[in-house]
Amino acid sequence: MYDLTPLNIFLATLLVMINGIISFWLSLNLEKRLFLASIRTVIQLLLIGMILEWIFELSWWPVILLLMFSMTLIASLTAVQRSQRRFPGIWLNSTIAVFVSSWLVSGFALTVVIPPHSWSNNPAQYLIPLLGMILGNTLNGISLGLDRLSEELVMRRGEVELRLSLGATRNEAAREALQNAVRSGMTPIINSMMVVGLVSLPGLMTGQILAGASPLESVKYQIVIMFLIASGTALGTVISVLLGYRRLFNSRHQFLFERITRVEK
Repeated sequence: MYDLTPLNIFLATLLVMINGIISFWLSLNLEKRLFLASIRTVIQLLLIGMILEWIFELSWWPVILLLMFSMTLIASLTAVQRSQRRFPGIWLNSTIAVFVSSWLVSGFALTVVIPPHSWSNNPAQYLIPLLGMILGNTLNGISLGLDRLSEELVMRRGEVELRLSLGATRNEAAREALQNAVRSGMTPIINSMMVVGLVSLPGLMTGQILAGASPLESVKYQIVIMFLIASGTALGTVISVLLGYRRLFNSRHQFLFERITRVEK
């Protein structure tokens, strides 16, 4: 594999600078955000690279679990921060959904799909990248699902309350909102699965091929990863949407609309 030099990385940054020039030319006011995003990308990736090198060499379970816990917690908080409408308990709901879905799917992958004896000598090299890929997609699904749930209930308030007043249960009144919320959270990963290999080559597969691995062997890993990501996204979205639904409807089948608030960003 070719070792990139600082010059190679600088040449790649020229592409982002071109984006900034386009933003300035079209008065999009995205130059500052592009600059900050680029700086954060470099700093964050350099830091995580140094941390991962240390953890891979150390291979100590308490440190591995601490990093995994931190990654999961950050993902759960990020999922809520992207939502424009919130309600009491949304932070806890997101945390539960992210932890349960990502850790359950990762655990299944490394106990059933990939036998433990193949990674037990260096668990960090498998656990952390796998969890990171699942978390990145799961938090997007949860964020979209929660945002769509709140939006649907706000837009359909009259319809929901009318159904409840006519004797419908909370499940019946909110069914369409729940379905649309879960559908919204699942759509990005389904779209990715529909065109993977035809329109785009995923990062894992590309990285392995650039590192010299066999394309067919890389494809095997990518298939497993895509299915794990899809499973984690679906599970996390469903859990977060159902927990949100429980927060917004009480046991007396009343819609607690006043709990939904809009956050200005």
